Amino acid sequence: MTRSTVTFMTQADFFSILLREISDRPHSSMHEQMSSPMSPSGPKTKQPLDIVVKFALAVFIGSFALIWGGMYLSRPDRSIPPYTIGAQNGYLVAANVPHDTTDEQIEKLLKRFRKVGHKTRDFGPMKIYPTTPGEPAGRYRHILILVFDDNGWTEPEQLAKYAAGDAAFVKEFERSVRGFYRLRDDEEDGGLGAVSKSGIILEGTRLLFNGRVTDPLPVEEEAEEQGISISPM
Repeated sequence: MTRSTVTFMTQADFFSILLREISDRPHSSMHEQMSSPMSPSGPKTKQPLDIVVKFALAVFIGSFALIWGGMYLSRPDRSIPPYTIGAQNGYLVAANVPHDTTDEQIEKLLKRFRKVGHKTRDFGPMKIYPTTPGEPAGRYRHILILVFDDNGWTEPEQLAKYAAGDAAFVKEFERSVRGFYRLRDDEEDGGLGAVSKSGIILEGTRLLFNGRVTDPLPVEEEAEEQGISISPM
């Protein structure tokens, strides 16, 4: 049973109790009104709300507040394109974006990875498991994120074949990469296109940034993403 169903039944129960309370009272209330002397010109006093009515209203308003709050907290991050992590193999991470994702949108995603590397170096909120678990220097000491727009390349079997190093497959695999982010110790780079596992920027790749995570982020990037959580959730 879903949460919305439970909320609806709770409200229905309280409203049915409320209706029974009201239906049980009319005769006594009318009798009291007829028997109590009141001047026609005298002020009418408001009857206080019954405790059951107050409780029902509180539950009704509270349930809507909870629903709205949950929707607000779970809203998707529109500042980056939607993506999924298809597979991980050691420090290699294969991410997938929709086929119609533009280079500009992929650039925003890569810069978000860059921001995480600078701010927290914790890629867990970005849906990525630790790539160097147990390392004293950190759980994400070395990471290479490859972005594809075809989820066929992000299957675990495909990433395993790439890690194994078959030359023909590696060439085809890297040709399909739309963008990459790489972090090793304090050095990072990212670009539109592919990079080899050995660190060579392949032909046709446009490098977007290259430096150290200890360097300050560009002012324009800080200004653009001010107030935006580094998590996509």
